[in-house]
Amino acid sequence: GAFTVTDIVTVDPVNKLVYFNARKENSTRVDFYKTGLNGKGLTRLSFGPYTHDITASPSGKYFITSYSNLTTPPKLALADSKGKIIRELGDSKAPGFGNYHVPVTELLRVKSADGLFDLPLIITYPVNFDSTKKYPVLISIYGGPNAGTVYDMWKTTGVTAWWAQEGVIQVTMDNRSSGHFGKLGMNYIHRQLGKYEIEDYMQCARWLKQQPFVDGNRLCITGSSFGGYMTCMALTYGASEFNFGVANASVTDWQLYDTHYTERFMDTPEENPEGYKSTAVLTHLGKYKGLLRIVHGTTDDNVHMQNSIQLINMLEDNGKHFEFMLYPGERHGIGSKSLAKGKHNRIEAYRFYYRNLLNKELPDAFGK
Repeated sequence: GAFTVTDIVTVDPVNKLVYFNARKENSTRVDFYKTGLNGKGLTRLSFGPYTHDITASPSGKYFITSYSNLTTPPKLALADSKGKIIRELGDSKAPGFGNYHVPVTELLRVKSADGLFDLPLIITYPVNFDSTKKYPVLISIYGGPNAGTVYDMWKTTGVTAWWAQEGVIQVTMDNRSSGHFGKLGMNYIHRQLGKYEIEDYMQCARWLKQQPFVDGNRLCITGSSFGGYMTCMALTYGASEFNFGVANASVTDWQLYDTHYTERFMDTPEENPEGYKSTAVLTHLGKYKGLLRIVHGTTDDNVHMQNSIQLINMLEDNGKHFEFMLYPGERHGIGSKSLAKGKHNRIEAYRFYYRNLLNKELPDAFGK
């Protein structure tokens, strides 16, 4: 279909109803629905322009929702199966909330290059934003199949507030197969996992660089796992649009990844040799420019370190400038085995952003 069902919440066998969450009314929001087991009587139960996190009673007669959007901090409410609020249970917005300089966040859509999709992105503007000035941009992505990160929900954290105060525009963006367009969007990744995803991210980057307040020479993209793969593709295949990248635990060739994941999208390398070749980062190394920082744990049992080693080998053989950080004993998430290494990874990433986006050294508050 044209929308994504995110999960089944509960089933009422007596009344033959199924309760589920889906991104139907707006692909950036999760709503709560019920429908008959025969597929008839689809009804939205959640309320307002919010993203909902639902806990339902076994019968589905009542549900508790934690709900928010980009401008509304999370609230908690009890509602019935008709979607009527019975009682507001809590509000995370403290009395002094208005005294804080909370950065302005906006959800926008960018038309894909082929004109078929309105790609969602979230922009968090610097504090005291001045549209006549030019700002660097830090783009955070994931990009994997049906795994979007652009949601109309409260996203402001201490980290986003920090970079907003430092004068950095922060962007989160999704591609056509991230779950916003149901099976219609997912169809594009068949036998070419990564192709349309990076094309969509390049289109979003083009749009950003067209904005008068964006410094087109200071676009940095970062992600982990599939997001690391997209970051590596951005500095090779998409190097015309991106300047800097921090790639963590990155796939660089789908032949090196789990067969149970890869082959459901790509088929086998024997069946689809051209697809594997065209979506490998190494194939596009000749386009590499800018500065890429590669990060990997030596015992990553999800994305094996061989992915980064092959990329590093070719970058060195081709005389390319890049950065590499190795974390001995760490697995797929740096810091999962050692808190000290997790802290080190974060601080060194911040150092990279300060030097390349803000043209200054890391503040002493972060340590030496």
